[in-house]
Amino acid sequence: MRISFERTGGFAGISKKTTFDTATLPPNEAQELPRLVEAADLFKLPERITSPNPQSDRFQYKLTVEDNGRQHTVMVSEAALPGTLRPLIEWLNKNRS
Repeated sequence: MRISFERTGGFAGISKKTTFDTATLPPNEAQELPRLVEAADLFKLPERITSPNPQSDRFQYKLTVEDNGRQHTVMVSEAALPGTLRPLIEWLNKNRS
């Protein structure tokens, strides 16, 4: 499984991108990441999740997951982050370099 993760926005408007690949992650992370993707039900989420009340200086996230020949991209604003997706976003933010 590969995940391309991009965070943009925030007060400084800085964009940060990174890619995670379970083939190269330490074993414990390589097992945790697919569990988080499955718990988020990521492949069933819409491509764009927006907040009805957009707020400036909030982060925007773009995730592209590739797994077993499937690929799905989700763009979500921090203000509209579904609870099921929050643990995955937090993990990606914590582990990005």
